[in-house]
Amino acid sequence: MEALFIFIAKSSGLLVLFYFAYYFLLRKETFFSSSRWFLLAGLITSVVLPFLVYNKIVWVEPSAVIEAPAIEQKTNAVVNLNFSHIPLHTVQNESFEINWNYVLLGIYILGFIALVIKFAIDFYSLNTVLKGKEVQQQADFKFVDINENIAPFSYFDYIVYNSSMYTASELENIIEHEKVHSDQNHTVDVLISRVFCVLFWFNPIIWLYKKAILQNLEFIADSEAAKKISDKKAYQYTLLKITTHETCVAITNHFYQSLIKKRIVMLNKNQSKKRNYWKYYAIIPALVAFVLLFQINIIAQEKEQKAHKEVGEKQDPVYVFKIQKNTTDQQLKEMAENLKQKHNIDVVISDVKRNSKKELIAIRVDIQKGTEDSQILQIDGDEAIANCGIVINTESNGAKKVGIITEDASDKTTVVGKHMTQLGQANVVNGNVLSAPSAPPVPPTPPVFPGGAMPQAPNANFKIPPPPTPPLNHKDKAAMAKFEKEMADFEKKMAVIEPQISAYGKQVDEIMSQKGAMYEKEMAKYELAMDKFNADMDKFTQDIEQKYGKDSKAFEVNMKQYELDMKQHEVDMKKLEKHMKQYEKDMKLYEKELKRKELESKKS
Repeated sequence: MEALFIFIAKSSGLLVLFYFAYYFLLRKETFFSSSRWFLLAGLITSVVLPFLVYNKIVWVEPSAVIEAPAIEQKTNAVVNLNFSHIPLHTVQNESFEINWNYVLLGIYILGFIALVIKFAIDFYSLNTVLKGKEVQQQADFKFVDINENIAPFSYFDYIVYNSSMYTASELENIIEHEKVHSDQNHTVDVLISRVFCVLFWFNPIIWLYKKAILQNLEFIADSEAAKKISDKKAYQYTLLKITTHETCVAITNHFYQSLIKKRIVMLNKNQSKKRNYWKYYAIIPALVAFVLLFQINIIAQEKEQKAHKEVGEKQDPVYVFKIQKNTTDQQLKEMAENLKQKHNIDVVISDVKRNSKKELIAIRVDIQKGTEDSQILQIDGDEAIANCGIVINTESNGAKKVGIITEDASDKTTVVGKHMTQLGQANVVNGNVLSAPSAPPVPPTPPVFPGGAMPQAPNANFKIPPPPTPPLNHKDKAAMAKFEKEMADFEKKMAVIEPQISAYGKQVDEIMSQKGAMYEKEMAKYELAMDKFNADMDKFTQDIEQKYGKDSKAFEVNMKQYELDMKQHEVDMKKLEKHMKQYEKDMKLYEKELKRKELESKKS
């Protein structure tokens, strides 16, 4: 829906741009044929240009993983509040919301249908005029002499007139005029302008644009016919005589047009100087500005990171070629070419599918390096793919190993080749390859539920007024009058309190919702960090075993350090679990208190 409105807005803007250029720069020039093509070009441009979008890729630095704060610095997640004095007043606002997009679309469709019906009626009227009439073929023209009192007109190669209404010289002038319309296919211009009026009927400029096209066609016909007629003054008198015939067929080039005075003025006007042709090119800077402002789609892409692992003083570079949901077909092609040229690795990409947002939902990547076993990455589903890619690890001896990385958190099917076990050669966080640690990795710190003060409760010291007790004897008028008075006072006091409590409850819900979303985001980062830690630890263990052997002292020392780190990690996790239990307990107390107040409010 939004895309349709954007297209209509852009097309309407281009029509306005071309019309103003014609009206202020070209309307008084005698370059009638050039103006004809200029106006037609404006119509075509208004439809085609909005679809031509240039995707500009801006490379940005990869986003860094933010470390969660140390658990020792955490604060209480939920401030202990006394909710005993707070009643719950739930207000449900059910309102009918009008979708104005559908309203506007409905109005547009109604106007469109009405104009299509009018268009069909005009064709029927034309068919009625031509049906059953005698046609005289002369060269490329078909002449039809009718009896109806209709202004002379042409429709493609048909020239229609009523010979009984004009003298021989007048008829000759009229036919010369209509021959120009027929010979230059001006009917096409008329039909195109009518189609655009149907499509963009809501834009007042399109009706002025159509009028400018029809007027310019008459200027062309008058100019060409005057060259073949010896008596130009008689031709002008013929123009004036035809103005008495107001009946004409809408979708044709008819001899009668309004603005006869302008036609006669243009007929007698001196030819414009050729240097004025520059006015046609004045539209180009405006179109360039339009493209720069509205037709460039900027796509942000993260730069590829190069990871290096240190062994002594040597560095083994690791490269990653990422595939994301917004990766274009051109980028996939360039990735395959780079792998072949720089690393001599054959990559075949197939079964690419995208959703309506142009996001990847399915892809198959076949990787072959020399005579080694091929590897396959295949993802298929209905949602956008998670980050994945190809990792190339260059060892100190120059040998290259290829691996596949995935971050698939959805329920899509993912199949990888047997070399997937080599993923330990590179550690992955958010799709970026990082260097292997030279020291034992440190476990990440679990996130802390966001703290901070809660909004201050309104009128913290107020108490809910007790509801009045109805009298035992309902027939006691004095007691009932007193009860009704007390009840009115009670309702007034509650009316003052309830909006404040409702607003306060809404604030608390919003703050807790925001904090919950922040905590979930930090937990997602923490889980990725834990995945990285486990991969780092596996890699570190392999490096130590290869370097020193399983029985070496260095391996023993590092494993003890690792055990200490893991114990500390368990302690941190227990603290986090305790913290979360306290938070859940506080929230249950809060909900229990709110329900109790709600029951009290209903009883009253």
